[in-house]
Amino acid sequence: MATETEAARPRADHGGTPPQDGTVGDGARKGTPRGSRKQSPGGADKDASSGSLVARLRGGHLIGTYGLFGLTLLLFVIFALALPDTFPTMDNASSILSNQSIPAILALGAMIPIVTGKFDLSVGYGLGFAHVLAMQLIVNSGWPWPIACVVVILGGGIVGVLNGLLVEFAKIDSFIATLGTGSLLYACTGWITDGARIVPGPGGLPPAFTDLYDSTFLGLPVPAFYVLALALVLWLLLERLPLGRYLYVIGSNARAADLVGIPTRRYGIYAFAGSGLVVGFAGVLLAAQQQIGNPSVGMDYLLPAFVGALLGSTAIKPGRANAAGTVVAVAILAIGLAGIQQLGAEFWATSLFNGGTLLLAVGLAGYSARRRLRAGASATRRSLSTPGTEPAAEPAAEPAAEPAAEPAAEPAAEHPAPAVIGSSAPGPSVTSVTAASDDDAPHTP
Repeated sequence: MATETEAARPRADHGGTPPQDGTVGDGARKGTPRGSRKQSPGGADKDASSGSLVARLRGGHLIGTYGLFGLTLLLFVIFALALPDTFPTMDNASSILSNQSIPAILALGAMIPIVTGKFDLSVGYGLGFAHVLAMQLIVNSGWPWPIACVVVILGGGIVGVLNGLLVEFAKIDSFIATLGTGSLLYACTGWITDGARIVPGPGGLPPAFTDLYDSTFLGLPVPAFYVLALALVLWLLLERLPLGRYLYVIGSNARAADLVGIPTRRYGIYAFAGSGLVVGFAGVLLAAQQQIGNPSVGMDYLLPAFVGALLGSTAIKPGRANAAGTVVAVAILAIGLAGIQQLGAEFWATSLFNGGTLLLAVGLAGYSARRRLRAGASATRRSLSTPGTEPAAEPAAEPAAEPAAEPAAEPAAEHPAPAVIGSSAPGPSVTSVTAASDDDAPHTP
């Protein structure tokens, strides 16, 4: 009886079932594979911790996705309560939509190269050049305004292609290349205007041209619908078409995109060309709004454009530039600027707000990227620490006794494939490898 107890004790230590009816317990142990053991009490704790981790990740994802949109609504409510007579009115909403439409369009244009990991610093200079060129063609050259608008927009696309060629083929950093082309555009603006403003004659500009900006639709300014239409087009291109997927892959890892066969140079030029076309369109609207050609007005829009594009990468699709997030970012900038101006802020408060928001945008983008990396690393560690499925049966290890294992050692070096299969497969495959080694043994010199 003592012998049976001693024989059963080590098997119980290894997870076997101790004998209950006086038998040695082999049958009970053989009938209970390791994969069907009951879950230990710690398994529930692991499941609970895993569920809490998933809940935290889901909560963080929701905050990162819709946090900026919620902050926009909160900011609107705060200013509405502080300024109940002026801020929550239709006139104020129309004014915000009208004044912020051009910065929103320019932010959407600056967002396109950011998708590929590049920056276009020429958008401000390009805006000034485009609106001056439009005024020059309409006022001084007497061109029909539709032809002048088309030429200006196509000219913006040509400037974008030039930026793309400098970045992709000349291998000049996007900051330096676009800053250089922007300086050239500023020089061209000064050459066209001779440093003075272009003022229309007594008849003014064609009414159809000014209506591009001044008209309304459904009680709202038409430029607001331009922003929505452009955002919808960019959303379709970036989120639903292969073009957008290629651009995102290039922005994530250009080397990997090149290895999988994506023509990175061509799509990089496409991104800059798209930005130039959008900048040309924004220049036409600026000419219709200002109704004069001011050679120094474009640079005022550079910082708001990049603030909107960078801040938009922290919303809706956190961690990457996207059209919907850019629209939300421009909305929060517009509400914030309108609110502080109506509260009587000084003239320098606008630059302070834009600069602080830009720093906040870059900080939030970096934090979002680090949070995703930590979440991915944590999920990887948990997947590696989770034990895999163990062999289904233990008795298969018993036939591989020591006398049969020794002669199988030498043939294993000559037949590597069966040895690998036998080492990875449980149970009977070990026996088959041993038998094959015994058959080959007499032929070994």
